Amino acid sequence: MTVTSRLFEAYLKCPTKCFLWSRGETGKGNAYADWVRVQSASYRKEGISRLKHGVAPSACVTGPLDGKALKSGKWRLAVESKVCAENLESAIDAVGRPPGDSPDKPAQFVPIRFVFKNKLDRHDKLLLAFDALALSEELGREVAFGNIIHGDRFVTLRLKTSPLKSEVRKTAAAIATLLAGQLQPDLVLNRHCAECEFRDRRKQKAVETDDLSLLAGITEDERTRYRSKGIFTVTQLSYTFRPRRTPGEQRLHQREPVPSRLEGPDIPGYRRVA
Repeated sequence: MTVTSRLFEAYLKCPTKCFLWSRGETGKGNAYADWVRVQSASYRKEGISRLKHGVAPSACVTGPLDGKALKSGKWRLAVESKVCAENLESAIDAVGRPPGDSPDKPAQFVPIRFVFKNKLDRHDKLLLAFDALALSEELGREVAFGNIIHGDRFVTLRLKTSPLKSEVRKTAAAIATLLAGQLQPDLVLNRHCAECEFRDRRKQKAVETDDLSLLAGITEDERTRYRSKGIFTVTQLSYTFRPRRTPGEQRLHQREPVPSRLEGPDIPGYRRVA
């Protein structure tokens, strides 16, 4: 089962989305998702144009790259390249080949990814590490660094990708297992739903099943803990609710009853208090 960079990105956001994409399904239009797609394409186009500006046309190639082209080519910049290695396939925005290669040393290759956001997150770094892993598998040697060009000013972040490789491999294995199965993951709501084309389908399914993910403040770990106790729906969870006591009620319940000390010689069984 081939794990592509597109499916890898979808899995980081939502396993269900990854599964549906792998089956060729499409969702209804989502205005925010469409805006993100347009912004990403526009930013990538501008970024590639900036990279090409400092490279001779004869030293720039476009399209898929195989191992032979990677190792023997004289190019300095490859754009919109696809790299396939075993069960990994990555559509890399650009691959740089720094000048200064000496005959006795292997050429160095740097995957480049464009992100229009000003603030990067861990998913952006994992996607670059996925590009580096696919490239290193095709080359047969380590690709330890990559660049993320991001933000309004096209700032370059040089990232060491080797520490992320184990996490990328683990995630890719989980994706392969998911795609090999026939059962669709649970349709649960998460933060990505706001920008997902499958949002309406997932919301309808969650409402029909009264799923715990309808509670925006609940985490995946909390849902797992509730399910281990036999609580699968919001209705079931509501029966566990206990109103919080006010401070006055807490003091009342914490106070232990004190036996009365009565005075008077006329009450049998009691003696006068000195």
